[in-house]
Amino acid sequence: MDVLSEVLRVVKLQGAFFYNGEFSSPWCVNATSARALARQFAPAAEHVIIFHLLTEGHAFIRLESGERETLNPGDLVMIPHGDPHVMGNGGLTKGVNDSEQLAEIIHQGLKLWRLGGGGEVTKFVCGYMACDPELSKVFLSGLPTLFKVTIRNDTAGRWLENSIRFSANQGDPLSAGGEAVLAKLSEVVFIETLRAYIAQLPAEQTGWLAGARDSEVGKTLALMHRRPGHPWTLEALAKEAGISRSVLAERFRHYLGEPPMAYLTRWRLQLGAQMLTSTSYPVAQIAGEAGYESEAAFNRAFKREFEVPPARFRTQARAAHAKAASSSR
Repeated sequence: MDVLSEVLRVVKLQGAFFYNGEFSSPWCVNATSARALARQFAPAAEHVIIFHLLTEGHAFIRLESGERETLNPGDLVMIPHGDPHVMGNGGLTKGVNDSEQLAEIIHQGLKLWRLGGGGEVTKFVCGYMACDPELSKVFLSGLPTLFKVTIRNDTAGRWLENSIRFSANQGDPLSAGGEAVLAKLSEVVFIETLRAYIAQLPAEQTGWLAGARDSEVGKTLALMHRRPGHPWTLEALAKEAGISRSVLAERFRHYLGEPPMAYLTRWRLQLGAQMLTSTSYPVAQIAGEAGYESEAAFNRAFKREFEVPPARFRTQARAAHAKAASSSR
């Protein structure tokens, strides 16, 4: 069972490509934080992940912390926590701030943003994914501030790159269905990048992503995420995974740092929080769907996790959302 698919089915990603870059050396761009980008193209988003696919030429990317990667054709670099970063090629030290160009770039859709001194050409397709930070925490917490994968190493990756390049060069977001196609393609980019990253994790790696790769722990996680409201017990999960309770508890703690049932409780409450903010379901109904036998039990557990009862959490979240939407106008 594919636990990543189960998580992403609930998270409900919202993605798009936001610009097409063609830069000639020397060039340098100061890329703003994801929070600033969100104000331009996804004001309601609580968390934004940025990615850049280099399709031609060479470049570097550097975070404010000093972490740096060299990029070659076919490399896809992801900034999962939305950190500000610098990209460039050549000897320029002072970069152009993309925040000054964003409004025009976004208005143009996937038309080119050209920049540079006339030397070697570097081409990028840049995009983003917006997601719920609480539900996404399960895989976001296991990702570094910056990582890259090469997608030209296999047939699927080459097909994906060709699809992106075709959409960037030929696609018109304003045409019928164009925006939906680009959004779905950006989701595929994100998911395939995560899959590639998980596959290259070292054997000794721990964390949620490494646990998802482990056969028994991954199967247990998939069961929890597929049927969170089921009355699971450690014995039932161990039986499904085909190992003893003690072995499952030990391996689960090794990878995720907590017992299986503690993880399930947190996930149920995160689902409850998401339903409180995205639906008008009564609290009692949400409690049942989150796996609680009574509304009172859900209220107690929810308050321990979020410090406020469910009804107040819903009111505060809606007020914050309305304020963010009003300020973006």
